[in-house]
Amino acid sequence: MEHAKITLFPTLLNGIKLRCPKCGVGKLFQSYLKQNDMCVHCGESLKQYRADDGPAWLTILLTGHITVPLLVYLVRNEVMPPWAELILMFSLTTALVLAMLPSSKGAFIAVLWFIAQSHKSEQAR
Repeated sequence: MEHAKITLFPTLLNGIKLRCPKCGVGKLFQSYLKQNDMCVHCGESLKQYRADDGPAWLTILLTGHITVPLLVYLVRNEVMPPWAELILMFSLTTALVLAMLPSSKGAFIAVLWFIAQSHKSEQAR
């Protein structure tokens, strides 16, 4: 019995969309960042894929690349008073981090799953 070849991009997209990396249907998380032990749709075990600090690192990197240019623009052009810049930047940074962190964690779990599946298929040959 031959299995369909697993490719990285669809697997990564499933993780970003917070879906099971295998089937793309089941939910990856049971709450904000609490990972499901297995996919309720296809039964794939997910508990061994721990993203640890990777998602936080990626989220900080992406958030910094979005907020720092905006902050530089605001300060250089004196668009608003400093207190308003502080409130804006704090709110924007917080919102971006909270919005990106689950997708970052989903992406890391999907890549870990993809690597594990690639190793399994290599060993089967």
